[in-house]
Amino acid sequence: MHKKVRDVMTSEVASVNGSTPFRDVAEVLMAHGVSAVPVVDGEGHVIGVISEADLLHKEEFREQFYQEGYQPPLRVRLRERLGRQDPAEKARGHTAAELMTAPAVTVRPYTSVVGAARMMSQKGVKRLPVVDDDGRLEGIVSRHDLLKVFARADDDIAREVRDEIVDGALWTDTSGVHVLVANGVVTLGGQMERHSDARILVRMAERVNGVTEVIDKLGWTEDDLPG
Repeated sequence: MHKKVRDVMTSEVASVNGSTPFRDVAEVLMAHGVSAVPVVDGEGHVIGVISEADLLHKEEFREQFYQEGYQPPLRVRLRERLGRQDPAEKARGHTAAELMTAPAVTVRPYTSVVGAARMMSQKGVKRLPVVDDDGRLEGIVSRHDLLKVFARADDDIAREVRDEIVDGALWTDTSGVHVLVANGVVTLGGQMERHSDARILVRMAERVNGVTEVIDKLGWTEDDLPG
């Protein structure tokens, strides 16, 4: 329950420093089969991220230097209008520091998996460098890493809901509650004493990793919730 980035991240991370040449960065990406790597300083602080897209600026603007009237691809012109770093400037770069995207979008190891997923969605990135509170690189987490959390087996989810939530609800009697899980959807049924306790049980089940939906079929004896 409540898995953190440290639970799913990759600790062995390929990285480069700011002075790494363009060709060497490309070789690191290809050798490790990744689309981006963090750029770190001498003390391991993440100062940026360099991706395949950053490297492709070299190709996208090559003709611009030799052929009058060359127009960059539409996606590049759109990036310029959005106020990002001038792609033409990047195209002139020869090192990671000159080509990278900075500042890097990073995440802490104690950030929840859900929080990391939201950050990826908001920032439009596929992976996040994981840094400690001083900004030093500790690992990297990708979309694939996060998706694994939501691909748990139904039996595993049911076991956690029963053991940690239903049976662990020491403040009330849950002996009449039963749990069914199918395709990540949890159904809570049975009878409880108070409506408020049933509501709490449902909310807690919704927070279990891998749960896509909770169907509330719980009955209660006392409706103690306001109007």
